[in-house]
This record gives sequence, structure tokens and C-alpha cells, in this order.
Amino acid sequence: MMVGNKWYQSVWFSNNEVCLIDQTKLPFKFEIFKARNYVDVVKAIKTMIVRGASAIGVTAAYGIAQAFIQGNLEEAKEKIANARPTARDLRHAVEHMINFIQKRIEENGKVTKEEVIKEAESFANTTVENCKRIGKFGKRLIKDNTKIMTHCNAGWLASVDWGTVTSSIYMAKREGKDVFVYVSETRPRLQGARLTAWELYNENIKHAIICDNASAYFMHDVDIIIVGADRIARNGDIANKIGTLDKAILAKEYGVPFYVASSTNSFDFNCRTGKEIPIEQRSEEEVKFIDKKLIANKDSKALNPAFDVTPRKYIKGIITEFGIVKPSEMKDLVRRVRKMKKKLER
Repeated sequence: MMVGNKWYQSVWFSNNEVCLIDQTKLPFKFEIFKARNYVDVVKAIKTMIVRGASAIGVTAAYGIAQAFIQGNLEEAKEKIANARPTARDLRHAVEHMINFIQKRIEENGKVTKEEVIKEAESFANTTVENCKRIGKFGKRLIKDNTKIMTHCNAGWLASVDWGTVTSSIYMAKREGKDVFVYVSETRPRLQGARLTAWELYNENIKHAIICDNASAYFMHDVDIIIVGADRIARNGDIANKIGTLDKAILAKEYGVPFYVASSTNSFDFNCRTGKEIPIEQRSEEEVKFIDKKLIANKDSKALNPAFDVTPRKYIKGIITEFGIVKPSEMKDLVRRVRKMKKKLER
């Protein structure tokens, strides 16, 4: 994506440092955070300097490469994998890199740092390519003058480049389609207001920020809702940013098609239903403070689940790099993905 006159990805590797656009500073400041070791990588993930399922996964892949180079892989791998519990991409990336390293050692007796860096870069490039493929399938759902509602940020910031939700929007716009996006603010961290709106502004896409609790008010004017996913269970239930379930229920009531855009890296084949997805509980300060300013009664407690689970019955389709599938077709898609990954591992 272009920021000013320069093209950026949200995550990259340079001089043995994991470089991240600091998402906690946007849209007010554009700063690069450089993780110099796995401790910095874990900090960046936990504090949401980097966030979004795909971007976290790529950060983890680079973090494992960095730990390998610095000689502290064993202590780093579980700490990186456990930095946030809900997003499947994070652990998937760690497993992918560890499996690659172990396989190379078994085959050749050793693995070089150049090979490990190259594999992490390949993982990042595949993530970007998956997002582009999601966009090519998803743009078919967007007609001229379509009005779209989103939640949270599933854009290039969250996915290294293109995004999962936004890739469809960007491609539709580049085909000359006129689109308008209702951007729900996404309390408590305001990823919609701060990040998605900033992305859409940079892409010259018409949009407006709305309060989360205004979604029903605008629903009569919405043609389609597209959200991302941090983990998808085997039956098609999905976990996404808190507030996603609200929109899915509203969409059902208003007859608005509700779609999920996600790479298959977010699929958890060991998780049978959404009830088995671990939900991250974050600090109450995120609810009670905005930019370190208290906005609530200081002595009241706050509850802060980071994600909720949307049952498959509310989902019209899941837009993946393999096409758009109905939740009822998940078994066939799982078989295809497993077959493809086994082929790649050979």
C-alpha cells in the first residue's frame, strides 16, 4: 500500500530485525517498530503494535527466523506461539517454521540462516498471494454502487498487504465499481475508526465511520457485510473481533448477506465447533481508558473479551483463497486444504 509516496507492507524483515508499522500510533503518527529479538516480537504481538491474524502469523514466522539466527529458538518458540491465544495463524506460522527447520536438519544434517530467512519470506509472500486470491473471488460479490459494512480491521495492515476483507473492496474499486463502506468503530480499541478508515482514505474509497451501536440504524441501507476471522472451526463457526456476532444477528434479521473473508491459515482442523475456540480476555483498562484518559467510573470493573464466536447458521459464505464456500461445505474444503498442505510438505 502507498503511504505518502512510498509503498509499504505492514511487516517485513531487514538486517535481522522484524520491522512493523506500529498500529497503535495510527492514524496520528506513522512509525516503524523494530523488533530486535524474540522478546520484542512477543511484546509487539501482545501490545498490538502488530495485530490482525495474517500479520501476526507473518510476524511470528520472522520471529522464529530471528530466534534461530540469534541462537535462542527453543526458549522463543512457545513464547511467540502463546503471545495471543485466539488467532490460529500465530501458532500455524510457528509450527510451519519449526517443521521446516527440523525437516532440513533431518535431510541435510543442518539448516542455514539464509534458508530459514528465505522460508519466512516465502511464508509472507504466500500470505500476500492468498489475500490477492481472496480479493479476486470476493470482488464478484460487489456490484456497482454496493454499500458494505465492515467490523474491525481486516485490511493490509492486518494481512501484510491487500487484506482479506479489503482486498475485495480494493479490487472492485480498481475495476471502476462505485462502493461505499460503513466502518464500525470497533470498541474498545477502535481498529475500525483508527485503521480501516485510514486505509480506505488512502485508497480513495468512500466511507463513513459509525458507532458500533448504530449498526442496526444503518442496516436497511447495507447490501453486504464482510468481516475477517481469527479462527475458523471445522464446522464453519468463526471467531472474530468482539462485536462481530452482533452484526451477524442483525444481518439475519434484515436479510443482509453476511460473509467472512479469511485465508485457510485461520482454519483450526482440531477445533470441532466455535465452543472450543479459546477467547482472549484483555485488560479492563482498554475499556475504561482511551489514550490513557479515563472515560468511565474509576472504581467500576470492566469485562473485555477480545473476540466473540459467530455460529455458522449466520454465515452465508466464507471467502477463501480457494473460492467462496458455504459453512455446510467445510468438510470438502478441509479435505482439499489438508491434501494441498501434505503435497507442499513433501
